[in-house]
Amino acid sequence: MALLETRYYARSINQSMGLNIILPEHSEAWQEPPSVLYLLHGLSGDHTSWCRSSSIERYARDYNLAIILPDAHKSFYCDMKHGSNYWNLFAEELPMLVNRWFNLSNDWKKTFIAGASMGGYGAIKLALGCPGRFSHAATLSGALDIASHIHDEWDDSRLRTFGAVFDSLEKVPASGNDLIHQLQTLETVPATEFYVSCGTEDYLYEDSVTFRKTAESKGLNLTYKESPGEHDWNYWDAEIQQILDWLPIERLEKK
Repeated sequence: MALLETRYYARSINQSMGLNIILPEHSEAWQEPPSVLYLLHGLSGDHTSWCRSSSIERYARDYNLAIILPDAHKSFYCDMKHGSNYWNLFAEELPMLVNRWFNLSNDWKKTFIAGASMGGYGAIKLALGCPGRFSHAATLSGALDIASHIHDEWDDSRLRTFGAVFDSLEKVPASGNDLIHQLQTLETVPATEFYVSCGTEDYLYEDSVTFRKTAESKGLNLTYKESPGEHDWNYWDAEIQQILDWLPIERLEKK
């Protein structure tokens, strides 16, 4: 297994960006290119967060899986109202570059996405907005119902972030950035399988409950899990192991 720490130039946002990549150990399982998981960080993190705060590198050793860990800054994986086009970066440019640089599977059945908090929002937004790209999408403690938080009390830093991304939270309801609205207005049920998990003590717990109810009403293929836990790495480190087991990926034989 290898952990690559690199930078690349993202034309979508005209900026050098950080990127970590975990590649599986070469073995007989490499008769076909490895499956790919895009693993997204939260609002206060970056491309190093999953490696620094969880044991994802150790867990990945058991699977024939490449894990792509990109930096998204505080973009919510969106084309920002007052900023850069991060949606285009993650929906189009980065997957193209990854396929160009590495011998990884480009089969949608072997391409997955997951994330925590803001990254959970990004994972679901990308899965819904790029049909046929990801066969499985997972969110841990995701900010899945941003429109419901319009009247919450936020500090100035968070309000500036919302302003840069969405213009203001008041602009989110019934927009393309409103995931619940996207679900409610789906014309066809996506073939993607979804996994939603959140701790019952998490301040975003109700977001996951609302998403579950809406997804079930639309007939999505959904695995839902809740258990005691807060909005922290203790919960996410435990849950990412469950997600790896949920994904249809081959386990490597231990030597």
